[in-house]
Amino acid sequence: MVTKPPSTFSASDQRSRAVLDQIEKERAATDAKTARLKALRMAKEEEEKALKAAQPAVSKPRTKRIT
Repeated sequence: MVTKPPSTFSASDQRSRAVLDQIEKERAATDAKTARLKALRMAKEEEEKALKAAQPAVSKPRTKRIT
């Protein structure tokens, strides 16, 4: 005789599923935030690199050697 699994889940199964869904949503939100912040940081670094390349090189004044 073959028995079918119950079509409704117990309360503990429903709570477990709800917790797992919540964790998955939080993980997705954290991943999205991390990706956004990384993109902003990379853009800032590129901008700083471009500004540094555009500025002329500053030479230090020569010091006299005492012999």
